Amino acid sequence: MSESGPTAPAAAASAERGPRVPLRTVLREWGRIGCIGFGGPPAHIRLLRQLCVERRGWLDAREFEDAIAVCNLMPGPASTQLAIYCAWRLRGRLGALIGGAAFIVPGLIVILALAVLFVAGSPPLWVLGAGAGAGAAVPAVAVNAGWSLLGPSWRNRGATIRWLIYLAAGLAAAAVIGAWLVLVLLGCGIIELAARSAARPGTGADAAPKLRGVLAAPVVLAVGGGVLASVAWEAFKVGGLSFGGGFVIIPLMQADAVSHYHWMTGAQFLNAVALGQITPGPVVQTVAVVGYAAAGIAGGLLASAVAFTPSFLLVLFGGPRFEQIRGNQRARAFLDGAGPAAIGAILGSAITLTRALTHPWQYAVLAGALVLLLLLRRGVVLTLLAAAAIGIMIALAAGTVSPLPPSASARSAGSG
Repeated sequence: MSESGPTAPAAAASAERGPRVPLRTVLREWGRIGCIGFGGPPAHIRLLRQLCVERRGWLDAREFEDAIAVCNLMPGPASTQLAIYCAWRLRGRLGALIGGAAFIVPGLIVILALAVLFVAGSPPLWVLGAGAGAGAAVPAVAVNAGWSLLGPSWRNRGATIRWLIYLAAGLAAAAVIGAWLVLVLLGCGIIELAARSAARPGTGADAAPKLRGVLAAPVVLAVGGGVLASVAWEAFKVGGLSFGGGFVIIPLMQADAVSHYHWMTGAQFLNAVALGQITPGPVVQTVAVVGYAAAGIAGGLLASAVAFTPSFLLVLFGGPRFEQIRGNQRARAFLDGAGPAAIGAILGSAITLTRALTHPWQYAVLAGALVLLLLLRRGVVLTLLAAAAIGIMIALAAGTVSPLPPSASARSAGSG
């Protein structure tokens, strides 16, 4: 957007009018990206740029890059918010709802279908092997995700000492107190905001109250008791209180799903993370597997709906103010504190995920995955599929995968 870009009301009116792209086109194109969007946020952003900027010219390159920046400033899955925003720009709020749903639903269907296999009480031997193999590579995927974010964050850091403290705090929190990770992320953001405000009092308009109101709305879904309420609260934390991408919420989900609620075993949680990586669409869909383990298909659908609700609300109500948010110094300061902590949490999640490995051969698979991702620069999907294939071969050759019966209780695995 240029400096002389439209005001918020004008932008809203423009978005509601849009270029009058037919809704069926939004449904078709966003659904196509939802079906072929393997590889996580980088792949999603590339496909959206090719569609909206390069092929169709619906958005100019500057506006698209600004939208990426703003989505990275907000909590929740950034590539999902970008997909919703692009659809909003074309056909307003109805287009955002249709485009966002078309982007999310294909991956949700696939991951729930796979969850039926991988989280079943007595899955086939080849499924156990695939899960154990792919799960062994998941810590390497976490290390790769954190490593890819370190460089840009370091180059854009503020005070070096504070940046290092935030990074270390996030890493330690993920490795030791995963259930309270969100508080650490928020605390680091607030500390940096306070430090910047003390240095530059009165800078920037405060958009935080509006964002807080938007983010608080889905909390009502968690009011009440029972498993579904717990699933809703877990999903809200994933979608509304996470910074830095899907992996930052892995320690939090692992602590709740495995150790606190005992919805799944540590091995099953590794499977859930792997499924979130190899299926198309948003990697945050991992929470749907957790919801399925807790309460079946209803739990999976509820978890996905609650996790993505904040993204829709942030775009539907904040879209006209994206330019203001991008230039908001307080939002930028908060992310400069929460961002390094989130990267540390991603790296720290590799520690907790490695603890869930139970077989010596899985450590060999983990080492191989690190080589593939960090040294040979292979893709995440290819690495996980290769690890799954190794797991299948080992399972079929040995005739077993785990010394524990497949129906071993989540409580036993969580306490190991």
